[in-house]
Amino acid sequence: MFIVNTDYIEGKKLEMLGLVKGSTVQSKHIGKDIGASFKSIIGGELRSYTEMMEEARQTATERMTAEANALGADAIVNVRFTTSAITQGAAEVIAYGTAVKFIGQ
Repeated sequence: MFIVNTDYIEGKKLEMLGLVKGSTVQSKHIGKDIGASFKSIIGGELRSYTEMMEEARQTATERMTAEANALGADAIVNVRFTTSAITQGAAEVIAYGTAVKFIGQ
């Protein structure tokens, strides 16, 4: 499965199948949240949140890809990610794009 953030794939003709998306809401446990609070006082990367967001992007991408596979897609183009805070320490990540099939090849 090709996943790109452009609206084309070089050398391929595309048939649009439709919008596909995947989402997840992730949070860290209270111990990690307290540790991150202390770290924000002195500055620096909040590694537990970086890891949380990477896991969330991976899960959202996997769910989006599963939707595309169900449509018989060869690729997903125009892929975008968006995030929103749900509560303190929890975030939603949505991955979305257009599922396409290669034609004439």
